[in-house]
Amino acid sequence: MPRSFLAQARKVDEATPDSRSREVDFLRAAAITVVVLGHWTIIAVSATGGIEPHGLLDEARWTHPLTWVFQVMPIFFLVGGYSNALSWRSARRRQTGYAEWLRARLRRLGLPLIPLLLVWLATCVIALTAGAEPASVQLASQMALVPTWFLAAYLLVVIVAPPCLILWEKWGWWSIIAGIGLAGIIDLISIATESTLAGYPNYLLVWASFHQFGYAWLDGRLSSIRRCLLLFVIGALGLGLLVGFGPYPVSMITAGTDTISNSAPTRVTMAFLGMAQAGIVLMLQRPLAALLRSPGLWFLTVLVNQRIMTWFLWHLTALTALANVLIGLHADAVLPEPLTGIWWLTRPLWALVLLAITGVLVAIFGRFETPAPDDRAAPPMWMPIVASAAICAGLAIMADTGMVDGHGVTWIWPLLPLIGMVAFGVVRLPGRRTAKS
Repeated sequence: MPRSFLAQARKVDEATPDSRSREVDFLRAAAITVVVLGHWTIIAVSATGGIEPHGLLDEARWTHPLTWVFQVMPIFFLVGGYSNALSWRSARRRQTGYAEWLRARLRRLGLPLIPLLLVWLATCVIALTAGAEPASVQLASQMALVPTWFLAAYLLVVIVAPPCLILWEKWGWWSIIAGIGLAGIIDLISIATESTLAGYPNYLLVWASFHQFGYAWLDGRLSSIRRCLLLFVIGALGLGLLVGFGPYPVSMITAGTDTISNSAPTRVTMAFLGMAQAGIVLMLQRPLAALLRSPGLWFLTVLVNQRIMTWFLWHLTALTALANVLIGLHADAVLPEPLTGIWWLTRPLWALVLLAITGVLVAIFGRFETPAPDDRAAPPMWMPIVASAAICAGLAIMADTGMVDGHGVTWIWPLLPLIGMVAFGVVRLPGRRTAKS
């Protein structure tokens, strides 16, 4: 290992306070990395079939049980609960208000979106002007923007994190049980009426309820092996019953062959999957903490977390760009038929190439994750809430439909988050800097 790497790793390790939970940062980085690698594997690209969003899941049903391991979005919400509770309690001690706290969280999550939306907006305009088929441009933009559904859901949870923390502090486990129970009722209505739209409240209910397990982790309510094991058993048993005797499919990632999706909209199954996963990772917390005392591993964890939003938001742009270039060049030799032996053997090389492309994108756009310090006065409470709503609405639509329809670019959806961030104070405009009193 290069001496400069080791020296920098030791420097970062020594600068990390003992009070910092390294496991939280590691789990966040690991969860996003698993999601990225999973997307690069699930999406099949071939010379004959083009880009197949659910290719692996649609063509190999034996992979569906594996999604119980590789669908790790619940872990990100678990870590988010820990971090958001820690952040809000710190804000309360400093007497920082909700509006100022929410604006700061929006800047951290929303600013990295700006280059992604602008680049894809320009790409769609140029492609359509050059005569590309609207359907092809629509698929490309929709594929690249798939990660934004998660960001929209996470922003919803961030908005309600402080009041949910109050519920947790007052009612404890009952606040989680009530939320998951209500989510189950929403599922019953949605599935019985065959209305996907009726299930949309569960994007908030399921994730906000599960997010509170992060509060429990922070408060030491999941510190014993016994409780973690009980959490795993409840999650695994509940998930098994819902899938085995209920209407829910095995795959925890949307598959084109399933009539019901566990993730679009989010179903109550995701909460039970999260309980099982959380039980396992929290049982491993102590050995993981010991492992992260290694300066090298901790330094890698810090590096990933510094650019984690950029890494996550751009990884499917890398895949979409590479796939369209290879298909356009008729490079059949490097696009083997999915699920063949040569296809499986070349997956590590495929991932390495995509990693290199994504690395370039992170180097270019990662600076948006480190905005200048914000010394403005606290905004009115409604401003960051309206900004959040604008961001969530635009992202939710684009994650499902992309930026193009049969008539051309659908300007409203990519512009809505951008205008929301500028008009409602997330982006600090030049000349409007106001110091706190």
